[in-house]
Amino acid sequence: MATPITPATRYYRRGTTKVLWVPTIANKSAPTRSELNAGTALEGETGAMAGWQTTSATVPTAALGSRFTPTVPGEITAADSSLTFWASKDSNDVRTLLTREERGFIVWMDEGDVEGQTMDVYPVQVTSQAKVRELDQAAQIMCQFAITSEPAENVEIPAA
Repeated sequence: MATPITPATRYYRRGTTKVLWVPTIANKSAPTRSELNAGTALEGETGAMAGWQTTSATVPTAALGSRFTPTVPGEITAADSSLTFWASKDSNDVRTLLTREERGFIVWMDEGDVEGQTMDVYPVQVTSQAKVRELDQAAQIMCQFAITSEPAENVEIPAA
């Protein structure tokens, strides 16, 4: 009989996940604690998020000798990604931090900022600060991002 997969310790994302805007990281596969500490924690003002995942395409590799067409891994892409923040009535909000064309890194610590756990580091450029205008909803700003190179995924979080 096969060994079952290790059961996950399930968790609720709100109140656990940390997301940082970090202006400079020398090596996205090994950010230092000082680089992370120089960032800005965004989760306290984040009302929604979309994207922030990579996907891999496949490439068919047909051969004349078979009717079956096997595939091999192909290009890796990242979904269109955004973070939606609460807008401030005095305009002193995310618009002063994440300005259009700004380059940096979005760091996802899904299980919290815990040494030895993993994080994902996305090199990004801010593409827009869209004002979300809905009648019966608190005002929001949606920042959209271009992911400028392959994210570093499952990177170990350094000691505090």
